Amino acid sequence: MSLIAITPKPPYFAVIFTSTRTEGDNGYGDMANRMVELALQQPGFLGIESAREDVGITVSYWADLDSIKSWKVNSEHLDAQKTGRKSWYDSFKVRISKVERDYGI
Repeated sequence: MSLIAITPKPPYFAVIFTSTRTEGDNGYGDMANRMVELALQQPGFLGIESAREDVGITVSYWADLDSIKSWKVNSEHLDAQKTGRKSWYDSFKVRISKVERDYGI
């Protein structure tokens, strides 16, 4: 998988997840990898980009809002969200936006 997601011609949607972590891994790395594997199986999933230093930023790309809604309520993803609130994150924010234009090299 490329570090920069290969996305279709807009419009499409981006879910931007920013977070600060608690100390230690506590299973976070394995779950993060599993969430990517699971997202790849979801209808409407287009790609993902992620980076972490002091603040983690993960952007996932989706074909439409219904795909995002389905991902949010996926049972395994719900379990990960619950554990994240309890064990992995000091703080987080989710933003959903419509991509109107993209370009690059």
